[in-house]
Amino acid sequence: MNETIALMKRHRSIRKYADQPVSEEHIRQAVRAGQAASTSAAIQACCLIRITDEARRRRLAELAGNQTKVARSGAFFIVCGDTRRHRLIAAREGKPYKTRLEGFLLAVIDASLFAQNLVLAFESLGYGICYIGALRNNLPEVDRLLGLPEGVFPLFGLCVGVPAEEPLQRPRLPLEAVLLEEQYPADEEVLGLVDAYDATYRAYLEQRGAEPEAWSAAMAGMFDRPRRGDIGGYYREKGADLS
Repeated sequence: MNETIALMKRHRSIRKYADQPVSEEHIRQAVRAGQAASTSAAIQACCLIRITDEARRRRLAELAGNQTKVARSGAFFIVCGDTRRHRLIAAREGKPYKTRLEGFLLAVIDASLFAQNLVLAFESLGYGICYIGALRNNLPEVDRLLGLPEGVFPLFGLCVGVPAEEPLQRPRLPLEAVLLEEQYPADEEVLGLVDAYDATYRAYLEQRGAEPEAWSAAMAGMFDRPRRGDIGGYYREKGADLS
């Protein structure tokens, strides 16, 4: 195993941080590494908003389900799909901006690839991170706080800082459930691999001191009803054509 793969396999979400800032030089290095990620046809449809205002960070923490780490981590960022610059270019060139769902997907994919490169860079520098999907709990209020123009789509937050904990690493699905050969397996095989993983997942939760629950039970509860059902409307209002 080489050094890069070893770093990637050590990843854990960090939720407690030391009271230390993330250096400006490290932020710039990490963002440059993020920009080195693949991007479809060089569109580079993403941006990263750094939040330093304490009151704004406290409010974002509240909006993200009162996650205090949003306010207390060494640095906090919001990862956005960014089609604004493309819209401005189109207007300047006297051309329409018409992309439909593909344009939104490209922005989401670009932003996600950028973010993972960014995270790996931060982790290589000794920092810990935690993605904050709960930023999407109240996107209109996030939008108001940030003053976002049409074509900029906030996707998730990112806490970065010096770790103040060493949590257990959450186990992943067996390799055979993810690395598939030639075609998708039969449902029985999929469920068999899920059942094997359930035992591993229960053991992990017990070791953490949490209530042991099968991963499959957690996932059934996760997807038994719509969540954040208003986000499609919000993204449409910000200019995403989801048709």
